[in-house]
Amino acid sequence: ESMKVGALQGLVESEEAQLLALYEQVFDHQSFTGRSGTFYKYEGLGCIYWHMVSKLLLAVDETKQRTADGSPATITRLEAHYRAIREGLGVHKPPALHGAIPIDPYSHTTGFAGAQQPGMTGQVKEDILSRLGEMGVQVSRGRIAFLPWLVPQGEFLRDKARFSFLDVAGEPEHLDLEPGSFAFTLCQVPVVVHRTGTPGIRILRRTGAVDFLKERGLDAVISKAIFHRTGEVRRLDVCLGLPA
Repeated sequence: ESMKVGALQGLVESEEAQLLALYEQVFDHQSFTGRSGTFYKYEGLGCIYWHMVSKLLLAVDETKQRTADGSPATITRLEAHYRAIREGLGVHKPPALHGAIPIDPYSHTTGFAGAQQPGMTGQVKEDILSRLGEMGVQVSRGRIAFLPWLVPQGEFLRDKARFSFLDVAGEPEHLDLEPGSFAFTLCQVPVVVHRTGTPGIRILRRTGAVDFLKERGLDAVISKAIFHRTGEVRRLDVCLGLPA
């Protein structure tokens, strides 16, 4: 082994400069003005790094899913921490306190200068994932499932409402919702969640055929059709089977 290393030593020494030059040509680090090369004044103490708050929120959400069979006291504490972290995000703050328009998830906000650097590209990923978790959605091993214990009571409608959305073809559609339900889209497929009813999932297909699953999870084939926006699945109705 030592002989092999020795035999290549000359090549390492002669090509080192070429490899380093190629690396810089590809990645062009000296022209990159992000945090890898410069530490801005507003990224220090006294700043709220919104993206990291969203990462913490998602971590607590994933922990909630993993400990679903744990003690009620542990689940209650995790839920309380989750809500406290969520309320700390900018969307729940007035503009004067947030230092910017609250619906824009800025990374860094200081008391003396307002929003300095937008963190939309990072934070929005965690916020979408955690919001899906609040809808009861879980994706594991390529399968979509709906976990009723993740859905807060306040998500369910108290009155009738109309849900407007764009379908997989980009066409405007709407659904009329009843009290005790709510709706969202998953890869542009409308999902209507019902608090009560026989636990399971009703699948409306493109052909008009209707399938009913007695479990609250889809198989990999149907999940893949939704992920790929094939149009095969037109609507899902999920009954959580919770007490009225």
